[in-house]
Amino acid sequence: MKRALTAPLIATLIAAATPAKADIAGTPVTVETLVAQAEMVRIADALDAAVDDKDWDRARSFFTDIIDVDFTSLVGGAPATIPADALIAGWSANLTADKTSFHLRGNHRVTFDDDSTATMLSHGYAWNRMERGALKANGGEALWEVWGTYVHGFVQTDAGWKVDAMTFTATAQRGNAFVRDTPGS
Repeated sequence: MKRALTAPLIATLIAAATPAKADIAGTPVTVETLVAQAEMVRIADALDAAVDDKDWDRARSFFTDIIDVDFTSLVGGAPATIPADALIAGWSANLTADKTSFHLRGNHRVTFDDDSTATMLSHGYAWNRMERGALKANGGEALWEVWGTYVHGFVQTDAGWKVDAMTFTATAQRGNAFVRDTPGS
């Protein structure tokens, strides 16, 4: 038997939610935020597609000139503030024509800091495949894959929403590290 939720019960459930869970949910979608949230999701997804297509000019177009990046869960080091051109140069040097990649993202949650800045949290999956050299390294697997969480910072510019910060936190990875670490030819 189905039971209808009453307004007081719904209010009680909402009030019982912890602040941490409320923050993770993002800003509720309203008429005022719908277009901006959809644009941020489109940008993050289009960025993944541009990287997989090796369309570096298009990938670069989604960023501000200077960005905060943190990929330390994958490569070590420290978070940095760098020119977006340097990020794209690094990606294009590693993901050359003989290394295939596939990025998939979901569970996008946008939180607006104010009218001109926002943060998007999403889950991501990526794999890289490279035949060259993989047969001689780490058991010969030609594939490396990773799961994790992305945080994108967005800022409203005269040209629309742009990414000004990007963090990826790996939660699991498997496969041949040679494929992850070795630039294509």
